[in-house]
Amino acid sequence: MEYVSQVPRAPLDGLIDDLYYLEGEAPYARLTLPPAPSALLIVNLGAPFRIRAGTDIETGEYADGCVITMPTRALDFGYPPRTRSVGVHFKPWGLAPFLPMPAAELCDRPVTVEQVWGRPAAAELRDRLGTADGPHEMLSLLEHELRRRLRETAGLGLVRHTSSVIEATSGAVAIGDLTGAAGVSSTHLAHRFKQLVGVTPKRLARTYRLTATVFTIDPAGPVDWGELAAGAGYFDQAHFGHEFREFTGLTPTRYLEVRRRFLREHPGHALDGWPLPAD
Repeated sequence: MEYVSQVPRAPLDGLIDDLYYLEGEAPYARLTLPPAPSALLIVNLGAPFRIRAGTDIETGEYADGCVITMPTRALDFGYPPRTRSVGVHFKPWGLAPFLPMPAAELCDRPVTVEQVWGRPAAAELRDRLGTADGPHEMLSLLEHELRRRLRETAGLGLVRHTSSVIEATSGAVAIGDLTGAAGVSSTHLAHRFKQLVGVTPKRLARTYRLTATVFTIDPAGPVDWGELAAGAGYFDQAHFGHEFREFTGLTPTRYLEVRRRFLREHPGHALDGWPLPAD
């Protein structure tokens, strides 16, 4: 599978972690994507893919691509035999300047690109990307499109600064301290976060903490879950286990089994690290 990544120039680099191109056969027909402190835009250039965002939501099919604000639950992606797409990994607040609606309206409810930008715009973008001369030209075209659509967004500076503090501490910061430093009420800050990120500051902090903890796990070796939980600041191992299951849908030991399966069956794969086999 080919994966090409590119960091955009300023000012998009303050909103986006990377633009990427993905093509090839997925390692599994279904992949689980645990929630991370990131939003996502996928412009699909191949056969439709499917997403299920929880057992209480029906699986949806996405032909033109999808837009996903920061999730609170694992997403189940179903891939065609070959997939081809161009996408954006946004920082938690980074998608807001490109949305015509509050981010909270899309929380755990992926929508198509057409639903966000309209059918003509989505079709034109897919056509231009599909006829571009290679991945790097595609990424340049997508960066240009995002730059063109970038708009001023009320409250973005506050949310970006506060989120950056949360990120820098891996979620280990008291939200009360953040509101005091920002000079706003907790209600105001939560409202802005719901508008621009889709979740509250507390939820974002929890996501950063769990994600940082998971990335310290070496699936190739033994894991002391109690030591891991204590090092991440969880009250105890039971609290960590509950948090882990809420976010990923898996127990820590089951997660480790699935990660080891990926490493064993697809060593060195471009997608290794966060997506997990779901089939």
